[in-house]
Amino acid sequence: MSDDNPHSTNGSSSKSWASRLLQVFTGEPKSREELVDLIQDAEERDLIDNDTKEMIEGVLDVAELKVRDIMIPRSQMVTLDINQGVEEFLPIVIDSQHSRYPVVSENKDHVEGILLAKDLLPYGFNMSEESFSLASVIRPAVIVPESKRVDVLLKEFRSQRYHMAIVVDEYGGVSGLVTIEDILEEIVGEIEDETDHYEDSKAAIRRINKSRYSVKALTNIEDFNQYFDTDFNDEEYDTIGGMVAHGFGHLPQPGEEITLENIVFKVTSADKRRIQQIQVTFPQRHTAEDDG
Repeated sequence: MSDDNPHSTNGSSSKSWASRLLQVFTGEPKSREELVDLIQDAEERDLIDNDTKEMIEGVLDVAELKVRDIMIPRSQMVTLDINQGVEEFLPIVIDSQHSRYPVVSENKDHVEGILLAKDLLPYGFNMSEESFSLASVIRPAVIVPESKRVDVLLKEFRSQRYHMAIVVDEYGGVSGLVTIEDILEEIVGEIEDETDHYEDSKAAIRRINKSRYSVKALTNIEDFNQYFDTDFNDEEYDTIGGMVAHGFGHLPQPGEEITLENIVFKVTSADKRRIQQIQVTFPQRHTAEDDG
């Protein structure tokens, strides 16, 4: 059979695939909503998978966010005092297991610099009260306003090669901090490392950003209600995972989400028998923690 046959199966298949791809990405959407619809359509046509769709939507979301929307609030900042001795600050570093710490004097409005935990390694067991001071190892702190666009900050993180910035309000007071990981999690979802597992073993509910939380599925509904000031019924189900599974009507897979009482519950981890981890998002949520 000639390769020029217009009815060739391979040629038809390739043409069909290309046409579908062009249809999705050259539809000239006139609004963000139309663009989101096209991305959804692309997933339904199997042109992209669910993970890719969520990443694209994450990029679109980041383009509309300000630093204030994703920063770690002042009240949750783990800081070191520049006048602390080794015996005072080292337990904080070991317990919190962060890689970077704002170093302050007087209070959190006076940031003197940033300590990178790895900068302590060269001192090893020779670190002593007499020969060591935080002032000698801290690096300059990067300061950004609350109103800075997140996508712009991400470009600066990459080009200037720093990973943390101190966030200030319009009056110059420190309102929080933001890291490159906070931005990436808005795009690709929660990023877990060894430290996250350590924290999860201590806390059933962990804050990701201003309106999003990671919650263990076995968290009691009573504890969930107390933490978030919600009013879910705990008479029929004991855990938040059981309540969410009932809402789905089936055992959901990672990536599936459901909205209950205007709160979005997204399954981030599950096996063949039960839900393990849930991401909880509160639209337009404002808490006392944000006022720091």
